[in-house]
Amino acid sequence: MRTPLGRVRNLGASHSGTTDFWRQRITAVAMVLLMAPVIVVVMMLLGSNHAGAAQMLGSPLVAIILLLFIIASTWHMRIGMQVIIEDYVHHEPLKLALIMANNFFCFAVALASIYAILKLSSGV
Repeated sequence: MRTPLGRVRNLGASHSGTTDFWRQRITAVAMVLLMAPVIVVVMMLLGSNHAGAAQMLGSPLVAIILLLFIIASTWHMRIGMQVIIEDYVHHEPLKLALIMANNFFCFAVALASIYAILKLSSGV
């Protein structure tokens, strides 16, 4: 049974529709499209020293590709882990703590990765 307002908005019992579902699919498609260039960049970086990595990441195209991949993958990771936590953790305070920890961890990984790419690409 749905309320009239729920029927108008096309929202299910969770009141959020399928936003996370579609965001996860969009990030998955983005990662698939970015996977080949990222693999090429990583293979070109194999065996190079810091100066070689800084030179390669000095290219704006390479840095942008890596930044887009980091953003898409950490966002995808956050959504996926949140769905797992929501499905399998039934104790509400623990669920809330784990979702908060998941958000913090994904943000920290993204921030550290973006910082590393920007620092290497700026040549500092």
